Amino acid sequence: MKGKLIVFSAPSGSGKTTVVRALLKRKKFKFEFSVSATSRNKREKEKNGIDYYFLSAADFKIKIKENAFVEWEEVYENQFYGTLHSEVERIRSNDNNVIFDIDVAGGLNIKKKYKDECLTVFIMTPSIEELEKRLKKRGTETEASLKKRISKAKYEMTFSKDFDIIIINDKLETAIEETINNVREFLTS
Repeated sequence: MKGKLIVFSAPSGSGKTTVVRALLKRKKFKFEFSVSATSRNKREKEKNGIDYYFLSAADFKIKIKENAFVEWEEVYENQFYGTLHSEVERIRSNDNNVIFDIDVAGGLNIKKKYKDECLTVFIMTPSIEELEKRLKKRGTETEASLKKRISKAKYEMTFSKDFDIIIINDKLETAIEETINNVREFLTS
């Protein structure tokens, strides 16, 4: 029996990565994180195969033609991100479950391909105002980038209805517990 897939998507600042990290600590779920491929430049401390699979834009385009991706997207001109079939199958063939921290479009594309083998989870804050407050608290946003993130969050939230589960992250501990319960139920069904 091959492992199952759990996809997490959320607007930036919703707490998705924190929830995913909490799940990865639960060894009984046998999760392994899916490492994405990208054509963007590697940052100083990043490692190939750990943070991303770093490809040139030309190599990424070749892999697109070869249908090597479960999903992919050109985020900016010649800056691609995607999930390799080989990465998903590597994890599943080891009887591990695949966990994704991915954008909305990518998450829904994975669901289309893997259907009942995949659970999609959308994490969101109770309101746009709360999201804005969290993003401001980070202290990493300019006024322009904050507006851009809020606009993108509003757009992403329109897709929440297409996900299997929506988790409202009002209190982090509660959101994590609710996520764990839903994931446990999916993995044992």
